Amino acid sequence: MASEIERKFLLASDAWRDAVVSTADYCQGYMANTDKASFRIRVAGDKAYLNIKGATLSIERTEYDYQIPVDDGREMLERFCVGELIEKRRHIVPYKGHRWEIDVFTGINEGLVMAEIELDHIDEDFARPPWLGKEVSDDPRYYNVYLANHPFPTW
Repeated sequence: MASEIERKFLLASDAWRDAVVSTADYCQGYMANTDKASFRIRVAGDKAYLNIKGATLSIERTEYDYQIPVDDGREMLERFCVGELIEKRRHIVPYKGHRWEIDVFTGINEGLVMAEIELDHIDEDFARPPWLGKEVSDDPRYYNVYLANHPFPTW
């Protein structure tokens, strides 16, 4: 079974910007969201993915991710998604042996900036960068599937 262990944080400062090693624009939408899983399409630069993620509120969730042709991904975003599209610019920032993903949301979620780290196991230790703020891993409002129907500026 595929699994993702991910922790989410707000940011305390913009100091991370000096350490960015790559950046890509993302657009994703949800085709369905049930009490068991969400089904989404994500276009990231010149690649696209079909993603199925378990609907549990935990840092560890079942996840399946399949690359699909980018033109198919763009068409699926236009034709099949419900709710609003999630748009963001993802910045990759390495810090003491881990890869941080900093998402700067645009579009309907303008103003939200979050850091995510994927871990190999739940109790894995990691160094917390000085720009890291409050952890929001257990707050469902910060899940992209929630943001598609409840944009950040409306909270």
